[in-house]
Amino acid sequence: MIFEQHYLDCLSQASYFIGDETSGRAVVVDPRRDISPYLETAAQHGMTIEMVIETHLHADFLSGHLEVAAEVGAEVAYGSKATTEFPSRKLDHGERIDLGEVRLEIRHTPGHTPESISIVVYENASDEIPYGVLTGDCLFIGDVGRPDLLSSVGVTADELAGSLYDSLHEQLMTLPDQTKVYPAHGAGSACGKNLSTDTWSTIGEQRRSNYALAPMSKDEFIDVVTTGQTAPPAYFSFEAKLNGQNHDVFDMDETPSPLTLDEVLGHQSNGAVVLDTREPAEFAAGHIAGSINVGLSGRFSEFSGGIIEPDVPIVLVAPAGRAHESKLRLARIGFDNVAGALTDAEAVLATPGTAVVMPRVDVEEFVEARATVDGLQVVDVRQPGETANGTVQGAELIPLTLLNARLDELDPSAPTIVYCAGGFRSMIAASRLKQAGFEQVSDLIGGYGAWSSAAPAAV
Repeated sequence: MIFEQHYLDCLSQASYFIGDETSGRAVVVDPRRDISPYLETAAQHGMTIEMVIETHLHADFLSGHLEVAAEVGAEVAYGSKATTEFPSRKLDHGERIDLGEVRLEIRHTPGHTPESISIVVYENASDEIPYGVLTGDCLFIGDVGRPDLLSSVGVTADELAGSLYDSLHEQLMTLPDQTKVYPAHGAGSACGKNLSTDTWSTIGEQRRSNYALAPMSKDEFIDVVTTGQTAPPAYFSFEAKLNGQNHDVFDMDETPSPLTLDEVLGHQSNGAVVLDTREPAEFAAGHIAGSINVGLSGRFSEFSGGIIEPDVPIVLVAPAGRAHESKLRLARIGFDNVAGALTDAEAVLATPGTAVVMPRVDVEEFVEARATVDGLQVVDVRQPGETANGTVQGAELIPLTLLNARLDELDPSAPTIVYCAGGFRSMIAASRLKQAGFEQVSDLIGGYGAWSSAAPAAV
């Protein structure tokens, strides 16, 4: 058996290649949209990818099932509860897929979504103990899938949490302790609240250490898994629908169309968002007025999807040589409407009247502003789990993922300072506020970490 986990750090997303060396047949599970790694593995081992299996309709990324199907003619398969606009095979609970010696067994494990499945992998069909189980978003390392995402429209979080309890205890925890656990996500994903940095474990280890698998009643479990979740990015509901729809296949090799500064400004005047993917310090030093900053060094796809509306035209201002990467990472969440990229970012600074700066304050300046600036508005854009451990007194608590929906809670005429944990998300938020017409906006360099270290008595 050829078994590979392909882990994408920027989305905390795991996909899998499973192939049978005796037959040359292979499947890919939960592929990302840029599918070259799976094609390379198949070519390396002389295998044919016959099927793409999706554990569920994903909400956090746009899967590459249509890309794989278009490239190699693979069949696309889901659990039997899934509905898709494109032809797809529906897999029944207990169904077995034999690739040769390798056997896959489908188990319906609803809870994160109604159509969720897990895939038990046997290296040899006669083995009593499975090699592993691909748990999708049902069971994570250290956590379980959240049941409250908008991808499950029409089903309450409590109902799904009850289904999740049954799936865990009746389907996954009945597997032998030696069975390896391979989830669809790791730490940083918004699909759970306590995910480990480990990318695999075993059933036995999760039975011992996973808080959600501790002895408790179903009602207690429902309460545990439906409270304390982060606010998911706004694009999640868009993504879950898009994964079940027909859409254009992404061309991984196509680079963004080169644009001059005048062309960029023309697109912007016609409603396009100028997305500047440089680092916060570079953006602050000079950028096109009205542009939004999401640096490539962070969770670029997720933050872009949380702050930009789907289907709005996007024009990129990227670091030298990284425009294609910017476009690719947007494509991973289905944001394909990239009109082009500025060919010379330095032209912004060189053109009089074009560049604007974003003021930033350090902790000392922040302390002074809180003491002297009338009507100062302080905005904390961290998640509830972060703010539970302390905030700046009087700050408005609005997670970055909810900023667009809660803009009307803030005063655009008030002087405003934004902070996050370390200074990355705060620049995203500050640039969005400026784009929305806020008059005086700056962000705190070093974020809450710098503030709490320098002024613990004031926290």
